[in-house]
Amino acid sequence: MLKPLSLLFSSIIRDGNITFVDASGEAHRFGNGAGQPITVEIADRRLEWHLVLDPEMAAGEGYMSGRLRVTQGSVYDFVALMMRNMAERPLPRYAQRVARLRNRVRRLAQYNPARRAKRNVRHHYDIDPRIYDLFLDPDRQYSCAYFAEPAMSLAEAQAAKKRHIAAKLRLAPGLHVLDIGSGWGGLALYLARASGADVTGITLSEEQIRIARERAAAAALERAPRFELSDYRAVEGTFDRVVSVGMFEHVGLPHYETFFATVARLMAPGGTALIHTIGRTDTPVATNPFIARYIFPGGYIPALSEIMSAVEASGLIVTDVEVLRLHYAETLLAWRRRFLANRQAAVAIAGEEFCRMWEFYLAGSEAAFRFQNFVVFQVQLARRVDTLPITRDYMTAAERALPVGLVQPERPQVIAAGQ
Repeated sequence: MLKPLSLLFSSIIRDGNITFVDASGEAHRFGNGAGQPITVEIADRRLEWHLVLDPEMAAGEGYMSGRLRVTQGSVYDFVALMMRNMAERPLPRYAQRVARLRNRVRRLAQYNPARRAKRNVRHHYDIDPRIYDLFLDPDRQYSCAYFAEPAMSLAEAQAAKKRHIAAKLRLAPGLHVLDIGSGWGGLALYLARASGADVTGITLSEEQIRIARERAAAAALERAPRFELSDYRAVEGTFDRVVSVGMFEHVGLPHYETFFATVARLMAPGGTALIHTIGRTDTPVATNPFIARYIFPGGYIPALSEIMSAVEASGLIVTDVEVLRLHYAETLLAWRRRFLANRQAAVAIAGEEFCRMWEFYLAGSEAAFRFQNFVVFQVQLARRVDTLPITRDYMTAAERALPVGLVQPERPQVIAAGQ
């Protein structure tokens, strides 16, 4: 093993029991021997150098290509051990310089005008839709679930998430609701069904809008949601409620003020908005390079300070902030288990390299929520200070009164490649 790589691992890995086998077959053990043993094989010297120079990118690319193999334990065990140790010990100074450079140019990397935003959405959400059937719940909720009870299944927790959000929106029949980033339509359908509100969902994904419209037609509701292929900046009209779940991560740092100015422009004077987004509890940091290149181009996880400065510029009033801790870690655990249970079908649909990329994405994301200061923010906004009751009791009362929604069987359908 290269001496610089050995020094890198020695400086980071103090807790745990991990062995790296280098290209010559020599084993190198790191950590204090605590916990289950993990063994990782590094296929060639080129990957060793890549790990030295850019460990955050090299680990993901190495696993994706098969040049980094976890032969004892799982890829999650490997990533979790590294993140747990890195949370306590910083990278060496040269690696910190790379991270600082990425941080300085993060605004450029997240510049997402309408055309680029659509291209970024297409990269992730317009893949073969059967992939999502293999690991999401039956309602295709692709955001943090809400585990109101620890024993909840994934489907139950996703239903609880929709009810939790609806309670904060204070819905009523006939209200006009805008769902920014409506995905496959599950939240919009729930809001319309539970309240009788008039819901419009927007997305930039061709696949998502096709499925959402099919679902709306099949639901046969008196007030079925409408779904439009639109950038949020192009929406016109006035809405009593604005909700956005799991979309703000794609807005891009240079566009935060535009996003909240748009919400303010679209919201009726007595309106309310709820923004549900992944966030970080520490200072701003650039997007993980592997995630930025292969999973969510243009994506960014904001610090709360970055959100609030943009809200202040919009003239909106922050009426409530809730921080969901570890809920996304449990959501990702459920997704990862379901994906692995259907891995053979996933390989048949998308190929081995894609599946290794997706495994690393799910494992790394789960570990980030457990060890790297990632949480979910639910930020409630209004235009007037007297729009909402002055205590939070109304949220609990509304949540209890709302229907849970249809919770379908938990076992995901295994879809053969030819179907």
